[in-house]
Amino acid sequence: MTLDPEDSKIITLARSARARNGSAEGAAVRDETGRTYAATNVALDALTLSAVQVAVAMAISSGARSLEAVALVSEGAPSPADEAVAAELGVKSLLVAGPDGTLRG
Repeated sequence: MTLDPEDSKIITLARSARARNGSAEGAAVRDETGRTYAATNVALDALTLSAVQVAVAMAISSGARSLEAVALVSEGAPSPADEAVAAELGVKSLLVAGPDGTLRG
């Protein structure tokens, strides 16, 4: 499967964020203007957010109205909440890759 260069970019951003923080998940999103936001999951006693949730929150709080793409890099699968927030903002399916960047599904 050949990916659009912009989709490859957000997978790379998600991998980089995950590696930099040593987190279980890395995610990146691209908004309707082409801006990108990368994040990792938050796992505190008082706050737990997936990497997708953090990246989406960053985009929305920066003024994004919709998303063109969402990438998740993880050993696991996206949660129903991750899929729901992506769908709410116009993304039909998440790009899901393993830690090595290989696209799954």
